[in-house]
Amino acid sequence: MNNFKLEALHHLNFKYLNDLSETELSEHNIKKIKADKFPGFPCRITLEDAAVGETVFLLNYDFHNVNSPYRANGPVFVRANQVTKTYEINEIPIMFHHRLLSIRGYSKQAMMIAADVSEGKFLKGKLSQMLENPEIEYIHLHNAKPGCFNCVVKRI
Repeated sequence: MNNFKLEALHHLNFKYLNDLSETELSEHNIKKIKADKFPGFPCRITLEDAAVGETVFLLNYDFHNVNSPYRANGPVFVRANQVTKTYEINEIPIMFHHRLLSIRGYSKQAMMIAADVSEGKFLKGKLSQMLENPEIEYIHLHNAKPGCFNCVVKRI
């Protein structure tokens, strides 16, 4: 098995959100939402779904800020007042178990060189399989249907 580790987004990148007024949030096109279903609001800081009634922020985020044609940004949910959760080697967060995921493998030059789709329950095997390719430096996980970025997977 090829070992890997999922990395959630760092909470310090989003700490300022908790201090913004409704007007300031609106000026930056950031939405403050109360989660009204579970699952449905996947937090990129904890890689956990927000509980019903929990406050989440929806904002555009530069998740692949690289010098490559694959530079990308897009919408992410982050739960209010959270700290980045870390995961063990080869651990798959529960949040992914019920999602269809897009798996995108990138080279050292930030070029996508592999892609696949997997149900979350098969994700561990798919990630290990993709990492058999020594040219793959890191992987991005996205929700396959809406296309939203989830996290980076690093080779260990």
